[in-house]
Amino acid sequence: MADEPAGRTEAYDYELPAELIAARPPARRDASRLLVLDRARRRFTDAAFPALLERLRAGDAVVVNDSRVFPARLLGRKPTGARAEILLVRPESDALQPFAPFDEADTRLWRAMVRPGGKLKPGRTVDIADGFAVEILDSASDGTRLVRLAGDDDAWSLIERHGRVPLPPYIVRDAPDATAGGRERRDGGDGRLRSDGAWRACDDAEDRERYQTVYAAPAGSVAAPTAGLHFTRETLAAIEARGVRLVSLTLHVGFGTFRPVTADRIDEHEVAPEAYTFSAAAAEALNATRAAGGRVFAVGTTSCRVLETVVARGGSAGGPSAGGAFEPGRGWTDLFIRPPYTFRAVDALVTNFHLPRSSLLMLVAAFAGRELTLEAYAHAIRERYRFYSYGDAMVIT
Repeated sequence: MADEPAGRTEAYDYELPAELIAARPPARRDASRLLVLDRARRRFTDAAFPALLERLRAGDAVVVNDSRVFPARLLGRKPTGARAEILLVRPESDALQPFAPFDEADTRLWRAMVRPGGKLKPGRTVDIADGFAVEILDSASDGTRLVRLAGDDDAWSLIERHGRVPLPPYIVRDAPDATAGGRERRDGGDGRLRSDGAWRACDDAEDRERYQTVYAAPAGSVAAPTAGLHFTRETLAAIEARGVRLVSLTLHVGFGTFRPVTADRIDEHEVAPEAYTFSAAAAEALNATRAAGGRVFAVGTTSCRVLETVVARGGSAGGPSAGGAFEPGRGWTDLFIRPPYTFRAVDALVTNFHLPRSSLLMLVAAFAGRELTLEAYAHAIRERYRFYSYGDAMVIT
């Protein structure tokens, strides 16, 4: 059990002014700021994101999550005419393996989050478009629903045609933005249902491009691996030009990543399993990096969780051993990294600024130390960094 006070969820709380929540991405991907956190010296430095290159040495490896966000948000109406929202979380069909490309199978059954949850009970239907409806079949203990996609085309085509970018609920386009000085108000059919029944701004054409990494490949995520949003193709080329290996893995971001921590003690929280793939080529590259004395930089908490999972698989029966080899594999990970935790795979972490009391913030605290992490967050707030998915980044070495 985690010791006090780090073992309590409230120990990962902080206050963030609403105007620091980034409602839009910066004009250029790499125009974001970068907070450089040196764990050994307990020091942080303000920089611009391209300064990440200065932290890399020849022989290091940078590991990215190449999962592609799919248009998982479906907006529709109940037979009464009232608006409803469906967020597809993962396919339920046993015929579709979690690591298979979603667009290569016609899966009709999905686990989904719905809103308004109290009224969308089993037996109800939500009309998304002409020839496309979502049927609510069953409820699960985790709050999700089993739903069936009913339509005149294969399921993936219907999702691609009618789905919206699944922006996080804290992105509000009718509220002031930290850098733009205000945002247009959008209503009607393009809105998103709030818990109070009101509708607010949703995605637009810019989000289709920018809420996606430039290296995104297999579809499967319902939220972006946001640390990767800062990388341009030029940045990736510059990384490789420095003699740094660029390694890809896949973790399809789902309910496990963004599920809130509601328990009083962090040890009582469980992370829902998420599908990952770690190739033989990736394992070979990282084992070679380690053998030559190079460091492993994980881009994002999702990459970090996969790396720690595949190293753990190579440990002894009594638990993973420090410095274990990376082993290829694919499957599900429910690894919840929180203090205290001994990292075996990752030497440095590139990450965004995360929500209070979230499992993502707890992972960062496990890597950098809780007190130092909260000090860095307080500094970022004073210096007016932009927070969350479209916000600025930090690198922890």
